[in-house]
Amino acid sequence: MITCPICGVRSGYEFRFGGEDKGQRPEDRELETPESWCDYVHMNKSIAGVQEEWWCHRDGCGAWFAIHRDTTRNIEVSGPSPKNPEA
Repeated sequence: MITCPICGVRSGYEFRFGGEDKGQRPEDRELETPESWCDYVHMNKSIAGVQEEWWCHRDGCGAWFAIHRDTTRNIEVSGPSPKNPEA
């Protein structure tokens, strides 16, 4: 179950995973080389625990939003855990 900020709690099958929330995109000068761009796009932390992620309510309102999800239990949680404060 995932909570859409517009439609409320819905089945996870209605959503599309958009990836880890990496924060604000770096300045263009920091992504000048193909290697740095590839690292930004593809190199994820893949935390075993709570991480912030982007989701789209594809079968509903179409909104994009961020949630905290515990990747070890595959459930939405209210926020980062004390063991993982950077999420």
